[in-house]
Amino acid sequence: MAPQRALAWKKQIWARKLLPVPWLLCGPRRYASSSFKAADLQLEMTQKPRKKPDPNETLVFGKTFTDHMLMVEWTEQAGWSRPRIQPFQNLTLHPACSALHYSLQLFEGMKAFKGSDRQVRLFRPWLNMDRMLRSALRLCLPSFDKAELLECIRRLVDVDKAWVPDSAGASLYIRPVLLGNEPSLGVSSATRALLFVILCPVGSYFPGDAMSPVSLLADPGFIRAWVGGVGDCKLGGNYGPTVFVQQEAKKKGCEQVLWLYGPDHQLTEVGTMNIFIYWTHEDGGGHPAGVVRQSLLDLARSWGEFRVVERKITMKEVLRALEEGRVREVFGSGTACQVCPVHRVLYQGQNLHIPTMDHGPELILRFQKELTAIQYGAKAHEWALQV
Repeated sequence: MAPQRALAWKKQIWARKLLPVPWLLCGPRRYASSSFKAADLQLEMTQKPRKKPDPNETLVFGKTFTDHMLMVEWTEQAGWSRPRIQPFQNLTLHPACSALHYSLQLFEGMKAFKGSDRQVRLFRPWLNMDRMLRSALRLCLPSFDKAELLECIRRLVDVDKAWVPDSAGASLYIRPVLLGNEPSLGVSSATRALLFVILCPVGSYFPGDAMSPVSLLADPGFIRAWVGGVGDCKLGGNYGPTVFVQQEAKKKGCEQVLWLYGPDHQLTEVGTMNIFIYWTHEDGGGHPAGVVRQSLLDLARSWGEFRVVERKITMKEVLRALEEGRVREVFGSGTACQVCPVHRVLYQGQNLHIPTMDHGPELILRFQKELTAIQYGAKAHEWALQV
């Protein structure tokens, strides 16, 4: 092996390994014997269009919503209703709704991007559909045809495409939700369900050109997900209990939480993001550090410059790597921020300096540039679905 290539293979990216996804949930096949159809989509345009945000004002995440929403109901007796795009409006729920009492509720998060060519594109939305179906089956909520739901979402975005922001780094956030709507008390599978999708324009996670690093509280006393649990599903119940820990992190001068697991303090997630480590492994070989997470792994493998490995890693290993100067960059990945650098970790009373920003951050900026080029259409790619 040439010296240059040998050096390249010493560089590595590590990603927290998730539980394997059963093949039957991720293949190209369809799983719902009965599902709503995009061909049956009904459209009711609003008679009272909302005022669109000023392009010169900063868009706050999740505060502004578009004119329309997608709605589909399901009952055990009748199955799925015809899907409809209707004016954005409040929901009417029974006070005993099972989503409110027993958290029979799931959601997804995805984005639409407007390129310089004025075309609107979704980024790998079929992966969101895979996870949404997996989450639905885990909660015993009704299954659906992923392709049909995706087409309904595409049509909704097309109806409200004028809401997709033009400014750099901005996008249209897409929030599909599926909840149990059982109008009675009792912990059991729902005989009624409601699926809806809402849209909101959002600004850049990092305003301007600066990429701001975050500090993390790593407290093994708090656990977000565990083996045999539902950490691989996007359920509302995974998020509510984290608010208290987030406040504890802020009290101690940290912006986010580094979630640890088990007696050996395994690294699992950063806030609500996946975690990556770019380092040189001690043996000179390689064991590097959602939808964005999978995309980073796929990109790194396609470059052929790193050995990309998904495995468990503990704080003990990280501490040793920091002492030996082998850590280059630590970062989180998620739909909201794409990639977010980490510069400090508070662990057992010790502030650990993470040298991410000391190294550029070269890899993080490269990932960000590559993702942005695909999402906004500067680079033609199979991951983009044109609306």
